[in-house]
Amino acid sequence: MERPPTTYQVNGVAIRTRRKELGMELAECATAVGISRAYLDQLELGHRCNPRPSIYAALRTALRVTDDRLLATEDQLSKE
Repeated sequence: MERPPTTYQVNGVAIRTRRKELGMELAECATAVGISRAYLDQLELGHRCNPRPSIYAALRTALRVTDDRLLATEDQLSKE
């Protein structure tokens, strides 16, 4: 049986794009996720990109995402 990942590599641009599509302010989204505004800003800017599974799940819920569009692609990962 495969172990779940300890972190997820997210795409900050996808997070910001989806948040703005929903008309959410940064602070509003951060509150819905249960993280600080500064941490969400760092995720969106790509300064941090490895949230724990619980934060990734909360992001998906807050942003009403049911697919993997918030994850970094292989191309993005290879540029790091």
